[in-house]
Amino acid sequence: MSPSTSREVLPAPTRTSRTIFGIGVAVSALLFLVGAWERRWIADDGLIVLRTVRNLLAGNGPVFNAGERVETNTSTIWTYLVYAVSWLSEIRLEYVVLTIALVLSTAAIVLAMFGTYALRTRSAGVVAYLPAGVLVYIAVPPARDFATSGLETCLVIFWIAALWLLMVRWSTRTISGPAWLFLAFWAGLGPLVRPELLILSGLALIMLFLARQSWKSRLAVFVVAGIVPVGYQIWRMGYYGLPYPNTAVSKDAGGAKWAQGFDYLWNLLGPYMLWLPLLLMLVAGVVTAAMSGRAGLRIPRSRRDAQGLLRSRTAVVAFVLIGGLLSAVYAVRVGGDFMHGRTLLPALFTLLLPISVLPVTIPNKSSDTRQVLTAAGGGVLWLVTIVWAFFAANTTGMPEGSIVGRSGIVDERAFYSLNTGHAHPILASDYLDYPRMRPMVETIANTPDGGLLLPSAQFTYWDVVPPPLPIPPGGAGHTVYFLNLGMTSMNVGLDVRVIDQMGLAYPLASHTERLENGRIGHDKNLYPDWVVADLGLVDKHPFLPWYMDEDWVAQARVALSCEDTRELIDSYRAPLTKELFVRNIKRSLFYAGYRFDRVPEYEIQRCGLEPPILQGDN
Repeated sequence: MSPSTSREVLPAPTRTSRTIFGIGVAVSALLFLVGAWERRWIADDGLIVLRTVRNLLAGNGPVFNAGERVETNTSTIWTYLVYAVSWLSEIRLEYVVLTIALVLSTAAIVLAMFGTYALRTRSAGVVAYLPAGVLVYIAVPPARDFATSGLETCLVIFWIAALWLLMVRWSTRTISGPAWLFLAFWAGLGPLVRPELLILSGLALIMLFLARQSWKSRLAVFVVAGIVPVGYQIWRMGYYGLPYPNTAVSKDAGGAKWAQGFDYLWNLLGPYMLWLPLLLMLVAGVVTAAMSGRAGLRIPRSRRDAQGLLRSRTAVVAFVLIGGLLSAVYAVRVGGDFMHGRTLLPALFTLLLPISVLPVTIPNKSSDTRQVLTAAGGGVLWLVTIVWAFFAANTTGMPEGSIVGRSGIVDERAFYSLNTGHAHPILASDYLDYPRMRPMVETIANTPDGGLLLPSAQFTYWDVVPPPLPIPPGGAGHTVYFLNLGMTSMNVGLDVRVIDQMGLAYPLASHTERLENGRIGHDKNLYPDWVVADLGLVDKHPFLPWYMDEDWVAQARVALSCEDTRELIDSYRAPLTKELFVRNIKRSLFYAGYRFDRVPEYEIQRCGLEPPILQGDN
């Protein structure tokens, strides 16, 4: 099965061209590797992934807390990649993550440059393929921050770069047969790398499916691309009871916060004057396309012409530009993120791909005036980009980035470096120096009966709500209720339950309504009264902290009896039987959209329940 075996033969580049390109690739990759190493760290959110990996290694399944099927990691493949390498190497998890991140980040730069190099067109003379767009990406400090960080950004840009290289080779007819199917398989993995990569994944698969080929080939593309993501999707819906990760529920990924999103966009573009190199790269791309004679997009005269046009270099360039633009629009629409630049990095990387290397024809004696001027203009654009990159790379985008200001955006690496006292917080133990962490560990050790740990107003101790009598042998177990899931969960045993008021690991919180004008990424906040009621802990003073109300706990206990809420809780806590698996699949869309009021009294009214007898009613 071969959709099309005709191959566009390009002239072999000269030895000088290959040498210049090779040096550029080596220098660019080294720059990114060194830059990422100098800013190496693992974020609190990166440690969240490692808690799930620990549970996988312990045999508890892909969960954050044993006994609760909650998908707290946005990237499925990142989780299992870290798990696989950890299982094979038996190296400390933090070092596994750091190694994978450095390798994938560096490889992404190399693949991006080779993809653009493969776009080369027929040209006479020596062409210098100079690193351009990749240098713009490398120069932006957040790109180097999130090259490590323990988050999936390194995997995201690696997947995008590999897709770009494969699509370019497909457009030039240098891959067919099994390689064609591998391209379809790779494109299909996008949503499992990160859900919003469905944009690029979907566009690529549409092109592959509609391109000129037999229907047998189309069927093969459809099957190969869908077998893994569709299979996992069915399993996810049955196992977790949701059609997407719980993080999307917690952050209401379908909601719109345009104003916050534009603030987030300017928070990246403004400090580094990033708009300048983007404009320069646009000009360079247009001029390069014009000089290659392929700037015009011919209008197809028939369906066959249209199918053929889909498999062209022009179409592939349009694919990444449209995909990158749509990715940026999506990031802006949802309000961006609380981490400086993070969710815009994939879109930036994608938009820069077609000009990741800049072809500049070196004039010779036979060159005419236009060729000389074009070469000179390309050289000037490249030099200006280099100068910009030097200053941008040494610019502090958020001078007070370690302080959470009105925008809610923070320089995450600077924040944790300052608050842990470690220039490179990588190990979970480094975060013991973060406020409240050592007192948390000490409090757990000093309360063998178990209970619920709540952060006090002071950073030196935790309030503990005890379990009811009789205490079972070995204690009733501990639960920590705190926003920073990563550092807490990685500094306690897997027997300690760690949940958060925002709902990343606690569906009761994630299924509450989003707070108006809340900090982006943190705009849910479940009252601790619900946790006391949910865990069945002692609900009377003086065992309750002074700031908690006995009546609210009583109301929360009644509110939890709401039929739909009970069904939601069973979807991830009840023993997973065949019947529950099937019901979760059928009801997953309902669970994803289900919301309840975080004020217990209002929730009782919403559900039509009988209110409890309160202290004030006696």
